[in-house]
Amino acid sequence: MNVLKLFFFSFHSQTVNMSAASCLLTEDQFLCSICLDVFTDPVSTPCGHNFCKTCITKHWSVNIPHKCLNCKDIFDTRPKLQVNTFISEMAAQFRQSAQQKASSSSSEQQVSKPGEVPCDDCTGTKLKALKSCLVCLVSYCESHLEPHLTKSGLKRHQLIDPEENLEGRMCTKHDKLLELFCKTDQMCVCMICSISDHKTHDVVPLKKEYEGRKTKLGKRDAEIQQMIQKRRLKIQEMKRSVELSKKDADREIAAGVQIFSALKESVERSQAELIDTIKEKQRETEKQAEGFIKELEQEISELEKRSSEVEQLSQSADHLHLPQSFPSLNAAPPTKNWTGVSVRPPSYEGTVVRAVNQLEETLSKQMKKLFEAELKRVQQYAVDVTLDPDTAHPDLILSDDGKQVKHGDVKKNLPDSPERFDKCPCVLAKQSFSSGRFYYEVQVKEKTDWDLGVVRESINTKGNITLRPQNGYWTICLRNKNEHYALAGPSVSLSLRCRPEKVGVFVDYEEGLVSFYDVDAAALIYSFTGCCFTQKLYPYFSTDLNNKGKNSAPLIISPIS
Repeated sequence: MNVLKLFFFSFHSQTVNMSAASCLLTEDQFLCSICLDVFTDPVSTPCGHNFCKTCITKHWSVNIPHKCLNCKDIFDTRPKLQVNTFISEMAAQFRQSAQQKASSSSSEQQVSKPGEVPCDDCTGTKLKALKSCLVCLVSYCESHLEPHLTKSGLKRHQLIDPEENLEGRMCTKHDKLLELFCKTDQMCVCMICSISDHKTHDVVPLKKEYEGRKTKLGKRDAEIQQMIQKRRLKIQEMKRSVELSKKDADREIAAGVQIFSALKESVERSQAELIDTIKEKQRETEKQAEGFIKELEQEISELEKRSSEVEQLSQSADHLHLPQSFPSLNAAPPTKNWTGVSVRPPSYEGTVVRAVNQLEETLSKQMKKLFEAELKRVQQYAVDVTLDPDTAHPDLILSDDGKQVKHGDVKKNLPDSPERFDKCPCVLAKQSFSSGRFYYEVQVKEKTDWDLGVVRESINTKGNITLRPQNGYWTICLRNKNEHYALAGPSVSLSLRCRPEKVGVFVDYEEGLVSFYDVDAAALIYSFTGCCFTQKLYPYFSTDLNNKGKNSAPLIISPIS
């Protein structure tokens, strides 16, 4: 406390000008909150707030209980007020400094620029206005504003930030300040209007309406900011989705390039092997023919030599030489019997077919790897599916856990709800899906007939049903143990290498895709593409008839391994 007294004593006793003090204190600290002007005879309330003595005295003379206008503290008795000499002296110094500053810096004031409110009192060059008076309806620069800061009669005028259209704040009918607001007619009015044209209306002070609407605007701005924040979060979410999509796309492209490169290499390798095989056969044929030709040419050479000798002997006139040489030249030289010898072109039948079959095996291995990878990706969207007994045909028997269903050949007496199938041995899942992706697997082992897929919410469950997309069914089926069809309307026969024992069903709602997989073979069975889903989708199961026990095996919703 001694330190605080020492500070005030030092501060009060030092003869500093206001320019030095202004770096510590601001104009707002010397303004009375009632008259909004520099303190005149400032007094302090018990709660520690300061007012002009005249202002607070007049206020308490008409307002009871007595309370502080700043903190709203209520005093049981009217406090005894004394002038705060320290604040009074500081306010006087501030006022004097403000006057000196106004007179000394008038030449440094800014000239009014386009778009700024000019001083109405300036002659010649118009300076920039600092305040507008709602009583005088005039805007003032710093110099011309001085009387409103120093003269007691003008100090009570209401000053606002510079406004260009001050006449618009006056009532055109009574030439009075628009200081009230008629909530009935939603318009600003003057005091005379409130007791004449708007006498019975709900009229409040303009400041109160301003504060109320400002509060509403604050709430509206908070709502708008919240909306902006939600949209920014949505933008971030979309950007993250785009990033994830790009990563997925890059991964798919890389995998696709790798697979197609391997396929291309396989095709090129198979083609090269085929060409080498054919050329090798051709080379062997040419080598064989060359051997035969060489041998024949040697025999021709021997025969031509013998022919020359025979011709010379036949032209001889020696009666002794010819008879003696005749036995050796009369016999033909040793030669090969070429009658059955020939060069047969190689057989190429089956060469291309065998090469293609080998390539097909290689492609099948690559395709299996591809489908295995794809199956692993779709299995990431596995969902828990259970059967809904309220939709099951009365002939069907459901397991307690809702994971198995079979045809029982005995119709149970069940209530006929709108959701229950009454003609076809079908049942839906409890779960429905209206967005995103989902996947589930169903064991169909040992069954001769079955239907699987998804259906839309609004399907007809009564009477005979035609399974096709136009009716809200996206399904495949098995008939007569080995005949598989996609019920696409018309049906599409499916050529499968083996009968599936476990079928996976994958749906991408937004993409409009329904795909069926042979889980054990990791092979795609069939896909419905370009579907337009607008309703909830339900997994669909049909056991078909029991067929005297031949089709008694259940459909089993299997956990994803």
